[in-house]
Amino acid sequence: MRTVFLLSRTSPSLQAQHAQGRRELKKLTIMLIALFLLAPAVYAEDTALEAPHWTFDIKAGRFMPDLPDWRSYYSRNYVTEYGTSLAYKFIRQAEVGVEAGYLSAKGLAKAPAHQLNTGSVTYTLYPVNAFILFRGIVKENQWIVPYAGGGYTRMYYRESIEDQGTIKGSANGYHARAGLQILLDGLDPSASGNMFIEYGIFHTYLILEARYTHAVVSSTNLGGKSYLAGLLFEF
Repeated sequence: MRTVFLLSRTSPSLQAQHAQGRRELKKLTIMLIALFLLAPAVYAEDTALEAPHWTFDIKAGRFMPDLPDWRSYYSRNYVTEYGTSLAYKFIRQAEVGVEAGYLSAKGLAKAPAHQLNTGSVTYTLYPVNAFILFRGIVKENQWIVPYAGGGYTRMYYRESIEDQGTIKGSANGYHARAGLQILLDGLDPSASGNMFIEYGIFHTYLILEARYTHAVVSSTNLGGKSYLAGLLFEF
């Protein structure tokens, strides 16, 4: 009874101090909870700013087919290849993506028996690749980034021979690639900053790539070696 009496007789000033302390503790608790809840989002946002996840590239170069007697029909041992890809980096050192290409050559068709010209021939390939790529990057603004990877290839082909019709189809296969990504941001920092502000592009790279493709139809490999150069954008 006395304890209850004494507590009930606590001075108004002391009661006010306790109430103020409880309010301050409540505010502090709320602030800590808010900070705990917001910290992962802030960290994720900061990480996203420092480490872009998407890449888009455009490239062109020479494709050297493994087809036998290619040069006798098309006068040179290569054809110009064009390509583009879109990829997603789940970490800075690895990405998965898809790629599409186009290449076409015109030459002279020849009769098998006497090798006389029988008209023109147009040969076209549309390679489609799904790939995984590993990058040797250890810091965000690394000037030269080596990479290597490979994956699945679906090779669509079309061969049109004058007055003899068209042959077309597709073949499954694989490819392997390796190359260098050379950071261009330092060449013009102001332009790089504008690219980020206007288009959300974090980094621009010059890419140099060598690739081998293997896709067989009727015991003939439609693939070959590619040597490509282009631009890659990270966003």
